[in-house]
Amino acid sequence: MSVTRAARVLAAAGVEAARVEAELLAAYVLGVSRGRLALADGLTDGQRERFDALVARRAGREPLQHLTGSAGFRHLDLAVGPGVFVPRPETELLVGWGITRAAGTAEPLVVDLCSGSGAIALAVAQEVPDARVVAVERSPAALRWLRRNAAARAAAGDRPIEVVAADATAPDLLADLAGRVDVLLCNPPYVPDAVAVPPEVAGHDPADAVFGGADGLAVIRPVLARAAELLRPGGALGVEHDDTHGAAVPALLAADGRYVEVTAHPDLAGRPRFATACRRDDGRHAMDGAAWQTGSS
Repeated sequence: MSVTRAARVLAAAGVEAARVEAELLAAYVLGVSRGRLALADGLTDGQRERFDALVARRAGREPLQHLTGSAGFRHLDLAVGPGVFVPRPETELLVGWGITRAAGTAEPLVVDLCSGSGAIALAVAQEVPDARVVAVERSPAALRWLRRNAAARAAAGDRPIEVVAADATAPDLLADLAGRVDVLLCNPPYVPDAVAVPPEVAGHDPADAVFGGADGLAVIRPVLARAAELLRPGGALGVEHDDTHGAAVPALLAADGRYVEVTAHPDLAGRPRFATACRRDDGRHAMDGAAWQTGSS
């Protein structure tokens, strides 16, 4: 079928940006960038069969990134597929904030919890070359993708990251780094269990990378507690959350008492998306952590 016909098929299946995705699939089959698609030769019979098959799979709501085997994230192309959460563009805002914080510290120690494909950790390693980056992931399937992406980026010349197979909620997590971490970033599972999610998520993203318990905060609560132990005084924390958690997560940070400068950040659509804070620099729990503010992303 033609790209125009493919776009109609995808649109009828409920795929947003159907024309863009049809063009991306055609470009993938032809081995060119989408921007070069108009200059490329037409599809051969074999390529057309492959293109039609991919369009049918996408119409069945298999993620585009699974079909092409890669996901763009900031300046990276990451290998993704079954068993690992596909990184989303909104997480780039959290990473941008973290990179700015890390870049202001000489040889920063950065930790990425619930690392998945390694998107956060590898973006930091690429954009803050002097950073020591530690990526923590517990899922064996996700770890395979994480290690694959880490090896590819190291081969490309980025500083290697350290991959740790562990549960981000473990009370003794990274005990050797306690009180030393400059920046801690986390995109945890945070969707409340009862919330309906798109077919691409429900059928293909690992459930334990998406859902965070009845209220969506089952992983976030222990992560915030452990982060306070891992961060050095003045160290910075950034955690992504559900768009219904715009008040809940900053409130948890404020109530902990070990954080200051608690700030809520929206995504590009204006929805609550991540919260940030700094570890108190005097080691005391105090009331000034109880107030939080809204900031731009």
